[in-house]
Amino acid sequence: MRQILIILLLALGLSACATASRLSAANDVHALLVAIRDNDRAGFEAHVDRDGLKRELVARLAEQGNSSPLGTLAAALAPGLADIAGEALINPKVFRKVAEYYGYKADSPIPNTVAIAGSLRAMPDGRVCATKSKKGPCMLIFSQSPSGWRLSGFQGDISMLRIKL
Repeated sequence: MRQILIILLLALGLSACATASRLSAANDVHALLVAIRDNDRAGFEAHVDRDGLKRELVARLAEQGNSSPLGTLAAALAPGLADIAGEALINPKVFRKVAEYYGYKADSPIPNTVAIAGSLRAMPDGRVCATKSKKGPCMLIFSQSPSGWRLSGFQGDISMLRIKL
C-alpha cells in the first residue's frame, strides 16, 4: 500500500512539473502570437530561436530537395537554396499562416495564457509543443532558454510556410 502511495505522489509531482512548464511557456507563446498578429519583428525575434529553427527548416528543405525527381542537380543545389529559404521563412508574416491554422486570425482575440497552456504538450526532453487539438500532432516546438521559451522547431507541413512577394 505504501509503495502505491509513493508511486501516486511521484506521478502527481511529475504532472505538476509538466503543468508548470506548460504555463511558463504559455506566456511566451502568447507574446509570440501577439508579435505575429501585429507583424512586430522585434517581438517575434525575441521569442524565436532563429538558429535552431533555421537549422531544422534547412534540413527539412534539403531533404525534400534530395528526394526530388531531379536527383543530382537538386541534391547539389538544395543545401544552398534551403539556407536562403530558411532565412527568408523566419519572419512574422510567414508564421501568420501557421497562427491562422491554429485559429488565431488577425481580427480575433488571442486567448489568455491558461487557454494557450491547454494546447501545449510537455515533451520528454523538456521542450513543449503546440498542438491544434489535445491528441493532435506537434507543430510548433518551444525550447526554454535563459531569456524564456522560444520557438525552436516547426513540425508542420513545410508548405504552410510561404513567402509573400
